[in-house]
Amino acid sequence: MIIDSHAHVVLPPESYRYMAELVSSRTNPSGAATLPEASVRAAAEGLLKVMDSVGTDVQFLSPRPYMQMHGLKPARLTQLWTRHCNDLIHRQVQMFPDRLRGVAGLPQHGRTSPENTLAELERCVKELGFIGCLLNPDPTEGDGEPPPGLGDRFWDPLYAKMVELDTPALIHSASSCQPRESYTLKFINEESIAIISLLDSDVFERFPSLKLIVPHGGGAIPYHMGRFRAWTVRKGGMYFDDKLKQLHFDTCTYDKDALELLFKVVGPERVLFATEKPGTGSAKDPATGRDFDDLKPVLEELLSPKDQKAVFEDNIVALYKTRLAGWKPAKAR
Repeated sequence: MIIDSHAHVVLPPESYRYMAELVSSRTNPSGAATLPEASVRAAAEGLLKVMDSVGTDVQFLSPRPYMQMHGLKPARLTQLWTRHCNDLIHRQVQMFPDRLRGVAGLPQHGRTSPENTLAELERCVKELGFIGCLLNPDPTEGDGEPPPGLGDRFWDPLYAKMVELDTPALIHSASSCQPRESYTLKFINEESIAIISLLDSDVFERFPSLKLIVPHGGGAIPYHMGRFRAWTVRKGGMYFDDKLKQLHFDTCTYDKDALELLFKVVGPERVLFATEKPGTGSAKDPATGRDFDDLKPVLEELLSPKDQKAVFEDNIVALYKTRLAGWKPAKAR
């Protein structure tokens, strides 16, 4: 089975209108978003066609990160939009339960305590059956002083709830308000900061069952291992390569050489297949004629059959195990 563990919801036109109304009215819309069944189904069916075109059996859907609006004021805007996206994902999963699973957006805002996100996470997991969540290390989106790094006790309320619900988090920033930093660059920078903050802390000693995934091949970290190996040797204690094995990573790098290095550095047993397709990588690679985010053929070239099965399926099922009970694979297409 081919499971894409990192993908984002395709919005119907009505959702974009609701977003515009939320922003322009500063959370005083004329009413809740109207989402006709036909529009929700059409958006999901368009996604399924994309999945079929590249041989993906199942995708995990979350809100599209750069549209999460975590830095906009007032905070209620983020709350309303997050709930809307989570409800939309839930409806699409209900329509196609053999093909889709939900990953919750959290209503993070600025430097507000993550305690404000716990009710929505619990709703999504317990009531909507979601299997994971997104965790934004910088909900200010670069507009003002960011919250402490992910190794700080500031995040403990969220970590405790994640452990209680046995819910993995994908570390994924949102947009960027900085003109010198695109949202794509923001993702990579925040992932790099997150890894070092976590591994320079006692988070995994205090929350040994905490499940965190770093997307996009781990940001810049796997490509600068020598610097961080030296850092841990100077500090004493656990070697950096061993520290890194407390985390999981995904394949959204869209580059064969980068993926090969990722597998060498962290091992196939720590990597989850992921593409975000359709998304940033959905453009033709002149060298191959395939989209950059059509990664299945790339991994088939790099990995043995045993490691392919681990990355495409086994690692993902093991990590999200409590929320996949009774999951039946899609029929062969």
